[in-house]
Amino acid sequence: MAAAAAAVPATFLSGLPSPRTPSPVLHSPVQRAHPVAAPLFLSAKRRAYACAATASGSFYSSNSGNQTSLMPSFSFAFDEGSSSSKRLYRWKRVLLKVSGEALAGDHTENIDPKITMAIAREVASVTKLGVEVAIVVGGGNIFRGASWAGCSGLDRSSADYIGMLATVMNAIFLQATMESIGIPTRVQTAFRMSEVAEPYIRRRAVRHLEKGRVVIFAAGTGNPFFTTDTAAALRCAEINAEVMLKATNVDGVYDSDPRQNPNARLLETVSYHEVTARDLSVMDMTAITLCQENNIPIVVFNLQEPGNIAKAIVGKKVGTFVGCKRNQKRNENTLVEERRLVNEV
Repeated sequence: MAAAAAAVPATFLSGLPSPRTPSPVLHSPVQRAHPVAAPLFLSAKRRAYACAATASGSFYSSNSGNQTSLMPSFSFAFDEGSSSSKRLYRWKRVLLKVSGEALAGDHTENIDPKITMAIAREVASVTKLGVEVAIVVGGGNIFRGASWAGCSGLDRSSADYIGMLATVMNAIFLQATMESIGIPTRVQTAFRMSEVAEPYIRRRAVRHLEKGRVVIFAAGTGNPFFTTDTAAALRCAEINAEVMLKATNVDGVYDSDPRQNPNARLLETVSYHEVTARDLSVMDMTAITLCQENNIPIVVFNLQEPGNIAKAIVGKKVGTFVGCKRNQKRNENTLVEERRLVNEV
């Protein structure tokens, strides 16, 4: 072995780098343009971005040794406004429940364009303030499943499915009205109707709201025997809305039927227990129970009064308040966490 080593020319050995000497860095044009190769699992567009960003030095280095991460730095900032500035609204994310009968207006037509335009304009006025608005529409102005069940051999399930299709018609009409005045709107249905609307996906709905779009939920829950009020309570809980606003043809909740009792008194505040104990006509018991279990307040107001939607959304005193005040600090923390999780997807 010693003889073999001696046979190697000294000039060759002197040209080899020392074990303690770092290897010389090549500076070929290709290596200067792409010092780190992008991983193959990225798409072609992302690989091109990775190579370009690496060449410009925009990637950050991880804390483990000299390993360089190929993911760009990520930061999420959610600004609710400075503490010194006064917030112009009470709730950040709301769900508006519009009954089908309210959309009919004076009932000369199934849908009154003046009503839908009034809804669109008032929703537009509050979305400019940063309020996120979701809407659930009923279908009673076109077809009410519970009323038709048993007629002409129509069973309850089939009647309810027809009623769900009626809510989709109302949703598309309302969407077209909103987009005609520049409000970006998405319709999501509880069952697939891909040619006319998106399927309901909770994270996608939340992301639409984050981007300032109005989301209209149609087709109820997608199941018979459940009302659109229950669908509104369910969607409200799913998207972490802070309040459910129920727009009807009356001024709020009365202690008795105002159509039969002219001395009926409008109630300004009602608890969940009072609604169930006194059987007040707010919404069905399934929806009330769902709101109570998830501590979701309800505001019942008259859709026919101009400005009521905007007043209810920004938290002004209008109609009847049902429920108790939510833990505002806990709710805001929940919303911030939801935004962080949605943006990481």
